[in-house]
Amino acid sequence: MRGLGELGQPRGRPRAGLDAEVFSTTLSTVHEIGHARATVERIAAAAGIAKSTVYRRRPSKGALIVDCLLDAFGPAPLKEGADRAELMASAIRWIATTIAEPGVGDAFAGVFSDAVSDPVLRGILSARLQDPYRLALQDALDEPESRVLFFIDVAVGTLLHRMGMTGEPTVDADVDALVAMMLPHFARDAGPT
Repeated sequence: MRGLGELGQPRGRPRAGLDAEVFSTTLSTVHEIGHARATVERIAAAAGIAKSTVYRRRPSKGALIVDCLLDAFGPAPLKEGADRAELMASAIRWIATTIAEPGVGDAFAGVFSDAVSDPVLRGILSARLQDPYRLALQDALDEPESRVLFFIDVAVGTLLHRMGMTGEPTVDADVDALVAMMLPHFARDAGPT
């Protein structure tokens, strides 16, 4: 429990806004020095907090990165009343735009890579990041889980691969080409994957 300072006010930094500050600092640190070198210690120091403050809220760097990604992506922008093609195209463009934000693509690729050999992190990544978006897309597109997972795999995988190979986000013309390639596969009459 935090002690009280002068005038009976709690000592230390107010909790309101702390997560936003930590998320911003995490992504800027990842952007500046890379995912691998952005340790919880470095992130905490850059945010001006103790690393124990980070660990009280999240059990690991991976969990912190997942929460940063959730914050960066926000809710899926699935416009009610949009047709299937518009929903899928807007989802792909939203993913591309968000991955292109400083630190987001690097953080996403880093946590994804770490999850390959860390089943606990893989569970956090799946349950906290992928599942909410998968469920929203399943509902909006009226598609089974396997088809929506394939849609996510192709879109996110392609965009992260480009960033990993070039260090740059996918240019708009290539995002348009990705949309054009994916939409026919997910047309109502296309077979299951």
